[in-house]
Amino acid sequence: MPGRTPPPSLPQELPRVTLWRLRRNPLRRRSDLVQAWTGLGLLLAALAATPAAMFLAGDASYHHCTRTARHQAATRHHTTATLIEDARRHPEPTSAEARKTRYPSKVRFTGPDGRTHTGTTDVQPALPRGSTVRVWVGTDGKITDPPMSPGQVRSRAMGSAVIAALGVHATAAAAYGAVGRVVQRRNLAAWDTAWAETAPRWTTSP
Repeated sequence: MPGRTPPPSLPQELPRVTLWRLRRNPLRRRSDLVQAWTGLGLLLAALAATPAAMFLAGDASYHHCTRTARHQAATRHHTTATLIEDARRHPEPTSAEARKTRYPSKVRFTGPDGRTHTGTTDVQPALPRGSTVRVWVGTDGKITDPPMSPGQVRSRAMGSAVIAALGVHATAAAAYGAVGRVVQRRNLAAWDTAWAETAPRWTTSP
């Protein structure tokens, strides 16, 4: 309706509720104070713990991925493979999509053990039989992914750091929710007790 003030949003109401619980007033209960200080303490703890959690998780992930990348580089062999079948043709050979599309095709290559192996790798469309492509081969003689690059190592470390930060805040939120449920159950029990004492005076006939 024109001229009507819209109700405040939830983010605007939460600080007011917290301040109400901390402020001295006749309606404030001890449980309100406990819940408010608990929320404030968890918030400050989460803010303080987040940088440390991000650093520890990111550093651990970075060193783990670096060792993994070094192991992959030492155990994977970059070699030339020969197509033993024609690669699939793209429906629109001259399109931009065709230049990005890769189709699985069978290839033959020599493994690190010196033996001839066959496998499947993704190749450009319409490559004829006998064409050569470069593939990565593991010590087991099977085609595998290339070793992780420095960029992939950094990306995984950053991902671990972000997950750690989210985990800290999720833990704090879960703890606050648990405290809130305990407080609510105690309030309900207190209300039941108070009503059991008050109800007889309201329902007894004169």
